[in-house]
Amino acid sequence: MSKETFRSKVYTIIFHSDTPGGRRFDVILLWLILLSMLSVFLESIASVRKNYHTYITAAEWVFTVIFTIEYIFRLYSSPSRLRYFFSFYGIIDLLAVIPGYLGLLIPNLQYLLVIRALRLLRVFRILKLTRYLNEGDVLKQALKASMYKIVVFLATVVTMVIIMGTLMYVIEGEKNGFTSIPVSIYWAVVTITTVGYGDISPETPLGQFLAGVLMIIGYGIIAVPTGIVSAEMAKASQVPLKPCPVCSNLIDPPHARFCSNCGKEQIKKD
Repeated sequence: MSKETFRSKVYTIIFHSDTPGGRRFDVILLWLILLSMLSVFLESIASVRKNYHTYITAAEWVFTVIFTIEYIFRLYSSPSRLRYFFSFYGIIDLLAVIPGYLGLLIPNLQYLLVIRALRLLRVFRILKLTRYLNEGDVLKQALKASMYKIVVFLATVVTMVIIMGTLMYVIEGEKNGFTSIPVSIYWAVVTITTVGYGDISPETPLGQFLAGVLMIIGYGIIAVPTGIVSAEMAKASQVPLKPCPVCSNLIDPPHARFCSNCGKEQIKKD
């Protein structure tokens, strides 16, 4: 077997889930991902870690080595290695193995191996869940279209939080727990998001009034990003209207059989 033939076969198995070998490979890979995540979860439990630390560590290293070999083969067989390296799945595949090695230098960093959960997104490709992929595209388009609006909105919120936090520092002062402007800004963030930890609270009437205003603003602020994304999702999921070939009237609903203006039957293309 030539080098190119071997590379082509590896590429087919690893990247093409529509072949029997590729499907088996991806299913086995998904099970390995789930088992590796389970080992990370178990290691975080003190009683399990105390009694089975050696076995869990050995299992994690087995998974890490397997995923490392798999990543190398993906990089080796990819027609465009640089494109795969910087692709979404390429970055995720790399991040899925790096914490295992860095855990030797930095304690507890191996718990970041749960990033392997992102690799489970391949289940949509493997199981051919086309409908879910299409819905994912709608969500992607909506988030992309609303990105600039959300950035402007968040910039406004950040500005408001800085101003309100500074005002609270001036009004309440250090004696009431607002020891600095950063601490006061932290309080403003906690308040405007309606989290309300209660570790810092205003004592003066003016400070309490300002806090009440911030709380009311917070209720309105929470709904804004949701409304922006929802509106863009509605736009992205809409089927574009087509004009009637006779009178140029837009056919609404798009799947109507006849034109509502001239009554011309619409020709459906298969």
